[in-house]
Amino acid sequence: MEPDLHEVLRSLRVWDPAVTSLPPLAPDTAPAAPLPLFARWLAEAAAAGQAEPHTMSLATADAEGRPDVRIVMLHGADDDGWSFATHAHSRKGGQLAGRPYAALAFYWPVLGRQVRVRGPVGVAPPEEAQADLRARSTGALAAALTGSQSEVLDSVEDLARASEGAWERARREPATPVPSWTLYRLRPDEVEFFQGDARRRHVRLRYRHGPEGWTRELLWP
Repeated sequence: MEPDLHEVLRSLRVWDPAVTSLPPLAPDTAPAAPLPLFARWLAEAAAAGQAEPHTMSLATADAEGRPDVRIVMLHGADDDGWSFATHAHSRKGGQLAGRPYAALAFYWPVLGRQVRVRGPVGVAPPEEAQADLRARSTGALAAALTGSQSEVLDSVEDLARASEGAWERARREPATPVPSWTLYRLRPDEVEFFQGDARRRHVRLRYRHGPEGWTRELLWP
């Protein structure tokens, strides 16, 4: 018998005090730019035991404006932007080529925190993309060498065969270039920090970038 979805949903809790702490966010003491606060929050999420705090939702849109979203890994964040990577021929690569604007969302429930980022997306130089790939694991290179991401796959057996060959090559030639591997950088024009509160007095601090630099403002929860 299949589970009753509504019963399952009603049984679940958000921010169970047994596993979640909700630290305060004092907007008046927040830094003038969002990156230092993001770095601090990411480190605090990792220290608090949040699983995979460097993963994020990446939202893009296709040629008709229909949204798409998936989970990817953050490869870096600095003055050049928030970085992630994929094949240029993947679905998200194609969508970014047609509409080079995206949104990111991080969720760290162990601290009741979210970070939302959105802005235009640019492409890093190819040598930086290849350096990014070489800095990762053998498995990452093998995955990059396997098949054609987002294309139709005839069978799991085809995937297994292609993967075995890719793993063998990745071990034998760890500097193998993957021309389609692309490093993208989202340069934020808006970053929002959300801190949950047990009494639902959530703090939403939004940074917006303009001609004069960053401005900060609070939003109603």
